[in-house]
Amino acid sequence: MDLDTALDSRSSARVFKSDPVSRDLVEEILERAARSPSGTNVQPWKVYVAMGPARERLTRELLAYREKNPEDGGKEWPTVSKRVEPYLSRMRTLGKEMYTLLEIPKGDKQANWNQWGRNYKFFDAPVGLIFTIDKDLDRTSWLDIGIFIQSLMLSATARGLDTCAQGAWNQFWTVTKDVLEIPDNEYVVCGMSLGYADKTAPVNTLVAEREPVSSFAFFREE
Repeated sequence: MDLDTALDSRSSARVFKSDPVSRDLVEEILERAARSPSGTNVQPWKVYVAMGPARERLTRELLAYREKNPEDGGKEWPTVSKRVEPYLSRMRTLGKEMYTLLEIPKGDKQANWNQWGRNYKFFDAPVGLIFTIDKDLDRTSWLDIGIFIQSLMLSATARGLDTCAQGAWNQFWTVTKDVLEIPDNEYVVCGMSLGYADKTAPVNTLVAEREPVSSFAFFREE
C-alpha cells in the first residue's frame, strides 16, 4: 500500500473482530514506527503492549475501579487547553455523528457512560497499546510522540490492520500503571486499539470531516 492510500483509508475503528494479531506483526509495526523523527533523536516514546491475559486483566481491573471511583477520571499530566471555536464545533459534529450511528440518544447518561467504558476494552481489539513519556521531557518530545503514533497507525494500515487512538487512557491511569508495571516517572499519554475492524458495524462507517487546506494553510509568497 502506498502512503497516500494509507492516509486516505486510515480511520478510527470502534468495533473490532476477535481475530488475533501475532506478536511478530506488532513488533514489525513498532519497528517501522521507530523510524519516526524526533528532536535531537531523543526518541521519547515508550509503548506498553497489552495482549492475552495481561490485556484482559487491565480491562477487568480498570472497569471495576471506574465503577467504584467514577470521579477519579482526571488526567495525570497538567492541561490548560480550552475548547473554543472552531474546535468546539468540530468536536460536537463528530460526537453527534458517532452517537447517531451508535443509536445513543442525546442525554442518555448511562448509555454514554457504557459506551465510554468500551474504550477500556480496547473496543474488543486483541491488542492494546499504552503510550507513555518520561515526566522530565518537554513539549517538544510530546510532539515527537504524536509523530510516532501517526507512523504506527499508517504502518498498521499498510498491513491490513485497523487502529483507534484513545485519549481515554490518560484517565484512571493509576490502574493502568499498576497492572502494566509502568514506572511512576512516566506519564500515560494515551492508548490505542489495534486489530481488525468489524466492517459491518455502523460506527465504523463514520468518516470524520476534514477542513479544506484553505482553512488552515496560510501562504506568504511576497
